[in-house]
Amino acid sequence: MEQRHLGRTGLRVSRIGLGTLTWGRDTDEHDAAALLKAFWEAGGNLVDTADVYGDGEAEYLLGRLMEGLVPRRDLVISTKAGSVPDPDRRVDGSRGHLLAALDASLTRLGTDYVDVWHIHAYDPDTPLEETLQALDLAVSSGRARYAGVSNFCGWQLAKAATWQLAAPGIRTRLSSSQLEYSLLQRGIEREVLPAALDLGVGLLPSSPLGRGVLTGKYRDSTPADSRGASEHLAPFVAPYLDDTASRIVDAVRTAADGLAVTPLQVALAWIRDRPGVAAPIVGARNAQQLTAALSVETLSLPDEICRALDDVSAPVHRYPDHDWSTL
Repeated sequence: MEQRHLGRTGLRVSRIGLGTLTWGRDTDEHDAAALLKAFWEAGGNLVDTADVYGDGEAEYLLGRLMEGLVPRRDLVISTKAGSVPDPDRRVDGSRGHLLAALDASLTRLGTDYVDVWHIHAYDPDTPLEETLQALDLAVSSGRARYAGVSNFCGWQLAKAATWQLAAPGIRTRLSSSQLEYSLLQRGIEREVLPAALDLGVGLLPSSPLGRGVLTGKYRDSTPADSRGASEHLAPFVAPYLDDTASRIVDAVRTAADGLAVTPLQVALAWIRDRPGVAAPIVGARNAQQLTAALSVETLSLPDEICRALDDVSAPVHRYPDHDWSTL
């Protein structure tokens, strides 16, 4: 699998990443082992997790699999901290919480370091410089090799990345930003993407297949074994089952038919090759789904197909995002 630099750093990652959101909850150890092995054998190295996935079980399961299945040195492990199971707060970006969470993640993963450590979300109740200092301490202590953020909007990302760049050699450059991005969710193109491109921050799109909807499997019904039929994940899928999404899915299916490939391949190739994207994170439930996703490696969409998909899924971005003189 082809590799890319993560943002403006020397770290190289496979241009498709493996997500572990359902590990330890919907994905058991047998299926997780099959996923990780298939991903590694295909040349993938970026595996993304978080301390809250499966209440820590995803990290624990990944750590167990690294003991005997895949060498630790062959993987780029990305994890996140900051989300908390507190309905009154939800995010804790304090230095104390973040560093304690990182130590707990390392214990579950059974490793001395993570390759990329992300702040899971912006905490409006903690000074940003305190949150970012946790990243600096993690890198300077060797517990993390690179640092990033997740779910930061445009001004939050720009502020954080600029703060880090203001003291080179002392503060850690942000390598990456992880956010939802797909043909069904292009909101980051408004401000996050321009900021990331300008500041050299690589994008790691989550839900690159529109929470599974872009595969076309929900077009006529909800498969019994899908996330849309899952009690705890159905609300996650539901927002993308409207008429607007249906028109985009139809366009993806038309493109797939014309290229003699699958809708999954079209949707994943489109997001993989967007400006600023380092690696979409694919959350396959089994090895069969992962193999289908990895088959996109040999596919590059023709320019006319990309333009058609751009047009049908285009978000409304006007003033002040476009040149005011053209409006």
